[in-house]
Amino acid sequence: MRITELLEGVAGAGEFGVWLGRLDGTAVLAYDAERTHYAASTMKLPVAIAMMREVEAGRLDLDQALTVHNDFPSAGGGRFGLSEANDDSKTVWQEMGNEVTLRWVATNMITVSGNLATDLVLDLVGIDKANAVLAEFGSGRSAIRRCIDDVRARDAGINNEMSAADLAAVLVAVGNDKAASAESCAYVRDLLAANEWNDEIPKLLPAGTRVEHKNGWDDRVRHDGGIVRPADADPFVLSVCTSSSLPDETAQALIADIAAEVFAHRHDLTAVR
Repeated sequence: MRITELLEGVAGAGEFGVWLGRLDGTAVLAYDAERTHYAASTMKLPVAIAMMREVEAGRLDLDQALTVHNDFPSAGGGRFGLSEANDDSKTVWQEMGNEVTLRWVATNMITVSGNLATDLVLDLVGIDKANAVLAEFGSGRSAIRRCIDDVRARDAGINNEMSAADLAAVLVAVGNDKAASAESCAYVRDLLAANEWNDEIPKLLPAGTRVEHKNGWDDRVRHDGGIVRPADADPFVLSVCTSSSLPDETAQALIADIAAEVFAHRHDLTAVR
C-alpha cells in the first residue's frame, strides 16, 4: 500500500496524478491520472516528436542553421519575448543573434529544459503540429496551446495542459517507435536519457539505471514522466503530475519515493498498490 499511503499523506495539499504501466501501454496503476495540470516543461516532449516528424518529411534538418532570437508570435495576439530570468538554461541566451544548429537547440530544449530553446523549435515546427502529437496519443484532455513564457496568452487564459495518463501515452509511443520513425524515436529517447535534471524519478534509483524522462516545474507545479529500464527487469513507464501547495523539494521527494517504490516491485508490477 506504499504508493497509496504516500498520496494519502499529501491529501488536501493539492491535486496529484499517477500513471504506472508496462512499456506496451498496459496500465497497472492509475490514480487520478486523467486530471489535467499546467503542463510546464512536459510539453517539450511532444514538441521534440513534432520536430522529428518535420525532419522526416524533409521540411527541417537537424543540422540546419537558425539565428537565436527572442521575438515570437503570441497566442494571445501580438508578439512577445521570454524572460531570461525565468529560464533555467542560460546557454542559448549566450548565443543571441548568432547562428546555431537545430540539433544543438533541440538538445538544450530537452537535456537542460531550455525555454528559449523550446520556443525557437516551436517557431519552426508550429504549435498546431506539436499539439497534434499530444492529441494523437493522448485522451484529448491535454493540449499545447502556446509557447513557453507567453505571458499575454497566459493572462488571456490560454495555457498548456497535461495529465499523467497523457504524458505516459506519449512516452509509450516513443518507447515503441510509434510516435515517429524508429530512428527518430531513438533520437528522442537518447535526449530524454541525457536529461540533466534528475531529482524526481531517477533520484533514488540505482546508479546507472537508464531513465528516459521529461520533467516540468513552475509555481506549485512539479511533474516527471519517464521510461525506466532496470538492468534486471522489463522496462516500465511512470508518470506523476503534482499541482499543490507542497514545498517544491517535498513534491520532488514525493515523486522520487513513488518511483523507488515502483522500482522495488519491478519484477512484479502488479504488486504495486
